[in-house]
Amino acid sequence: MAKKLDGHPDPGASNGQHAGAPADEPEQVENGNDELLATAATVGVVAVGALVFEAALIPGIALGVCAMLAPKALPKIGGAINPIFKSTVRGAYRLSEKAREVAAEMQEQVHDIVAEVKSEGDAKAQARQDRAPGPPGP
Repeated sequence: MAKKLDGHPDPGASNGQHAGAPADEPEQVENGNDELLATAATVGVVAVGALVFEAALIPGIALGVCAMLAPKALPKIGGAINPIFKSTVRGAYRLSEKAREVAAEMQEQVHDIVAEVKSEGDAKAQARQDRAPGPPGP
């Protein structure tokens, strides 16, 4: 068995392979920012290439980037937007309740005015009947 420089035996060296991580496994990224930086650099290069060849491709690239980043960003954004959404719904509900109250008051006022006009019309009709000469008596 071959020995490494530190004096410990190297189990993979006897069959002609190098010790360490197998070549088929991808290298672990220690920091998520490295992946984001690599993605941003790739998008930048593609955008510059698209700009050189055809500027009309830029909106499609932007949509593609948004679609790619959405699954990563939506959970974070959702946590921040949830309180804002709740307060918006709460405000809309209060506004609808207030609008219902105002509509009910307006309807009541309209009914009162209609009843007043109707009673005034009835009073005028009664006054006309009182002033109208009756048929002559026998």
